[in-house]
Amino acid sequence: MGVLNVEGVVKEYRRGTQTVRALDDVSLTVDEGEFVSVLGPSGSGKSTLLHLMGALDTPTRGIVRIAGVDVAALSDDALTDLRRHRLGFVFQFFNLLPTLAAWENVAVPLLLDGQRLASLRPRAVALLESLGLGHRVDHRPAELSGGELQRVAIARALVGDPLVVLADEPTGNLDSETGAGVLDVLQRSCAERGTAVVMVTHDRNAADRGDRSVHLVDGRLVESVLS
Repeated sequence: MGVLNVEGVVKEYRRGTQTVRALDDVSLTVDEGEFVSVLGPSGSGKSTLLHLMGALDTPTRGIVRIAGVDVAALSDDALTDLRRHRLGFVFQFFNLLPTLAAWENVAVPLLLDGQRLASLRPRAVALLESLGLGHRVDHRPAELSGGELQRVAIARALVGDPLVVLADEPTGNLDSETGAGVLDVLQRSCAERGTAVVMVTHDRNAADRGDRSVHLVDGRLVESVLS
């Protein structure tokens, strides 16, 4: 069993009087240290799958397991704890706090555990330095480039040493060169930290950077190929 398992998942939504099936019997296993790209056009179910993997939504049918735990069996408090300590999230639009320095943005997830901000600076700075941002730790988001912003967001996702990082179109707002640098960082996280990465994208070139590409079409898993 991998660190992340999706087993026969169906996800349906009500739209007026109609039932829309966003995911249709999807199964996927992600192993420790594996980089899996989920590729597909807009509306194929990629984001829905990512939300289920992140315990942000529940399937209509089927099971999502993280570290062997069926997320549907968890209480709200346990789900919050799971997301905080087992998962890291990277978003297309960065979602950094504009009034905080880069290192403070990285430290935010640990503040939720009651740790004091000042005590977290060495850890946050060391992580930013490992991502080539040692000279930008005290800069606020408005002073950073798109690639720098995304690396800060990745550092924030990694600071709690998660089992899995879930990345939603992390290169979607970046030029090709900057996006390639961000993908390098994600690949290095897999190799050096043993973190599993699941990245949804519509970009074939970005998807090819993963160890494996999974293709979704109309909510169904239609192909899985080694990159």
